[in-house]
Amino acid sequence: MFQQAIEKVLQFTRPLHSISRTYSGLVLPGSSTFFFVNDHGVAVTCKHVAEMIPAAESISQHFQKFRTELNAIPKDNKFKRNLQGLELKYKYLPETTIQLKNNFLNSFDTIREITCHTHPTLDLAILEFKGFNKIFYSSHASFIKDSSRIKQGMSLCRIGYPFPEFSNFRHNPATDDIEWTNTGNPNSPSFPIDGIVTRFVADQVNNVITGIEMSTPGLRGQSGGPLFDSNGTVYGMQFATNHLHLGFDVKDIDIINNGKKSKVSNSPFLHVGICVHADKIKDFLREKNISFTETD
Repeated sequence: MFQQAIEKVLQFTRPLHSISRTYSGLVLPGSSTFFFVNDHGVAVTCKHVAEMIPAAESISQHFQKFRTELNAIPKDNKFKRNLQGLELKYKYLPETTIQLKNNFLNSFDTIREITCHTHPTLDLAILEFKGFNKIFYSSHASFIKDSSRIKQGMSLCRIGYPFPEFSNFRHNPATDDIEWTNTGNPNSPSFPIDGIVTRFVADQVNNVITGIEMSTPGLRGQSGGPLFDSNGTVYGMQFATNHLHLGFDVKDIDIINNGKKSKVSNSPFLHVGICVHADKIKDFLREKNISFTETD
């Protein structure tokens, strides 16, 4: 049902690959999604995704200050105690992120600057890429013009990059830095997930529809990906998943598993995806004087 639409949407949907390093030394891959709304290098994504762009620089600067102070500590019998004091000062725990780097894949030959516009209330952001010479995406999103056509029970699809498989990164012990490399797998596969419209999400203050709820979850990494129909027309953008308690709780139920009796307890939830409504995306683009396309 969505085969051709997926091919169409993937022309302008791209992954954001991220690598982070914890204070304990783990280097972790992560991914999210963004999609282009015109041919001028402008894309939309989630606010929580866009916030990683300036965060990468501030996290790096914080770590550089820590490292400078660390190098100034004498390597004597008080070193361990002084190190603990420094860790407390910088609020570093084993799981704290001390480095973060982002890579916008297959979009441009080079990126000099990214201007981020974040929505004041919605998990929505506009990314204006600048300083490029060549564009590597083709086509762009076309939003539904008449949103009254969006009805409960309508089948729609989302796509993004929820399962990062890229491995082209490492920790360089010589520089004590994480970096992208020319070896390893540089890509992660796209992953679509369909569902039906279940409910609409409204602003609790003004009772204005701001989102679309889907019967299936939006997966981690699909944040910022488009919600679209079988023609590839964009209806919204995935940004969150809610967990609805079903009430079918069971406790100490006897089951047989692999020939053995055991007791299990379970509290089932229905995981539903939440998408920013196309109307709200268009309103924000208009507010920032950014061109986009609509489809009847």
